[in-house]
Amino acid sequence: MAPSAVTAAAASRKRRREDADDVEPARTRSSEDRFRQKTLVLASRGVSYRQRHLMDDVCALLPTTKKDAKLDTKHQLWQINELADLSSCNNAIYFEARRRGELYMWLARTPNGPSARFHVQNAHTMDELKMIGNCLKGSRPIVTFDSTFDSEPHWRLLKELLTHTFAVPRTARKIKPFVDHVASFSVADGKIWFRNYQILDAPATEAIDSVAPGSKPKRTKDAPKTTLSEIGPRCVLVPVKIFEGSFNGATIFENKQFVKPAAKLTAEREAKASKYVNRKREQTDRQARLSVRDAAPADPLETLRVFA
Repeated sequence: MAPSAVTAAAASRKRRREDADDVEPARTRSSEDRFRQKTLVLASRGVSYRQRHLMDDVCALLPTTKKDAKLDTKHQLWQINELADLSSCNNAIYFEARRRGELYMWLARTPNGPSARFHVQNAHTMDELKMIGNCLKGSRPIVTFDSTFDSEPHWRLLKELLTHTFAVPRTARKIKPFVDHVASFSVADGKIWFRNYQILDAPATEAIDSVAPGSKPKRTKDAPKTTLSEIGPRCVLVPVKIFEGSFNGATIFENKQFVKPAAKLTAEREAKASKYVNRKREQTDRQARLSVRDAAPADPLETLRVFA
């Protein structure tokens, strides 16, 4: 082989090694991008304007959401898995509106599960709270959980489900390189309390210490202070059921203490009806006693007759 051919072969092998070294980091980046979190957000028919604004606030807090049109059916929820697949989403938030303004929220890990159903109480939107705080749209939130989430198995499962839904990964697209708000989840009375806070950094301040006359004054600098200011939205989530699959499957956990709002309304109506029935029964008994007294024969020795 000629020397020029040997040199050309060595140069080609060197170029192949350099190309392999350049391709390897790109392959690693693609493997990281494979684990992105994208959430599909949609609602059912019949949602009110307050519930629709709450859904919009959730979409504004999470830059990895994909908003879809309203779902026509309330019984074939497995169709949400197909919608999430078409939108390349691996999480789903579904707002289910019921009668008398009741709202339920589904959190699901599509398409294999698990999924959880919550009853939404005391929901307040950002515009309704009228708070002066603000955070950058598209920034990543710091998701914090109460220590109660590590106490029982169903709380740990809900913590994992909330983390996948509300924690924005570092490799997500459309995010800003800032962390300026905190999403807090706390457990009290068997309910999950959701709050959103803005991180405020107060600058360091300088102060001059009083010293003896004739000496040089000393300057002290305080450390910067970090405070939290609630900016909304806020709501209370009551766990109802946890399912093994996504919007279907076996029931893993069921809240025995949860009472449906329709059952509460029925009990209140039955209580009012029982008061009416008891009052009418007392009136009937009184009329019967009066009729018996009037039908009795007159006593000639009655006081009113003797001393009339």
